[in-house]
Amino acid sequence: MRKVVVVDGTFLTGKYKGTLLIASMQDSNFNIFPIAFGIIDTENDEFWEWFFAQLHRVIPDDEGLAMILDRHRSIGKAIKKIYPLASRGICTYHLHKNILVKYKGGEAFRLVKKAATTYRLSDFNVLMAQIQECNRGLYNYLQKADVRMWSRVHFPRERYNFTTSNIAESLNKVLSKVRSYQIVTLLEEIRSLMTRWFAKMRRAAYVMETELTYGVEKFLWERVEGAKQLAVQEIDDHLAQITGVSSLHVVNLERKTCTCRRFDIDKIPCVHALAAAEAKKISRISLAHPYYRRLYLTSAYAGTVMPRDVALPVPEEVANKVCKPPFVCKPPGRPKKSRMKSALEIAMQKKRPRKEHKCSKCGQGGHNRATCPS
Repeated sequence: MRKVVVVDGTFLTGKYKGTLLIASMQDSNFNIFPIAFGIIDTENDEFWEWFFAQLHRVIPDDEGLAMILDRHRSIGKAIKKIYPLASRGICTYHLHKNILVKYKGGEAFRLVKKAATTYRLSDFNVLMAQIQECNRGLYNYLQKADVRMWSRVHFPRERYNFTTSNIAESLNKVLSKVRSYQIVTLLEEIRSLMTRWFAKMRRAAYVMETELTYGVEKFLWERVEGAKQLAVQEIDDHLAQITGVSSLHVVNLERKTCTCRRFDIDKIPCVHALAAAEAKKISRISLAHPYYRRLYLTSAYAGTVMPRDVALPVPEEVANKVCKPPFVCKPPGRPKKSRMKSALEIAMQKKRPRKEHKCSKCGQGGHNRATCPS
C-alpha cells in the first residue's frame, strides 16, 4: 500500500477510562485498512512512544514514509524519536477547526482550505498573499504551523490524497458503541470486526475484473469525458501540450508528470495525461502507479485475522500479572455519550440548504425560462 499512516486517539467510555489509539492506512481501492490498535491510560509522551515502538515492529522507519496526525505534541515527539526518517503531516481539518476558533472571517477561511489542498506552488503563493492581505494574524499563524506539514504542495514526501485524518475518525465512529465495553471484550469486538472486514474485502478483490481497482477506474472514467474536450499538440516522443478553454499544461508520459501536478502527487493520470495518452495510443492503465492495481489489493488482504486459540494455554507470567485500572480524573457532571462537536460541524448543521431554482415562466424546477418546454 501507499506509505501513508494515519494515527489518532479516542477516549473510552466504559467503567475503566482510557484512550484507544489507532493506526490505519488506505488500500488501493480507497478503503480503510487498520494496522494497529493500542489502549493506554492517557495521551502523553510515554504512552505515545510505547505505541510507536510497537508499530515500528510492523512498519519500519523509512524515508518514503508519511505520518498524518493532529497537532498533539506528544505524537510529534514520539514520531521524531521512533520514526526520525518519516515525514509528518498535520490533519488540515484540525487546522481549520483551530482557525475557526481563533480567527473570524469566512473569506480568509475559504482561502486557507484552498491553499492547503492546491497542487501548484504558484497557486499557493497567490492564495497566501490574499490571506496576508485579509488577515495578517492568520497569515503569521499559518507560517508558524509550518507549511511543509499542512500544505499539500510543500509536503516533502508522497502524501497522495491524504489531507486529513478522516479514516481514523471514521474508525472511531464505527467503534463508538464498543468503546464502552470492558477492555478484553473491546479487543475481541475489534478483532471480530477486522475478521469480517478482511473477509469481505478479500472476496471483493478476487472478483474484480479490471486491471486497476474499481475506485481508481471510477476516477479515470469521470476524467475521460473532460479529456475529450482538450486539444493535444505533440512536442516530442514523450511530451505533449494540452490546451483547454483557459489553460495550457505540459504532460511528460515517460516521467508521469503534468504541470498541473495532480498526476505527480496522486499518481493517478489527470485529465491532461489522459488526453495525451489517448492521442499517443497509450493505455491509461500503464500510467497509474502499481499501488492502484488489483494485484496489490489482493495481496493486501492475503492474510487472515484469526480468533484467539482458546486451547492455547496462557503464559504463566501473563496469568499472574495484576493489571490495575488506569489513574484518571473523573470530570464533573453526567458522562457524555458522544464527543463535543466543533464549531465547523455546528455551523454546517445550521447552514440553510440551497434553495432550488425554479423557472420564472412555469414555476417548475429543473430548467429556466430560456429552456422551458412550455
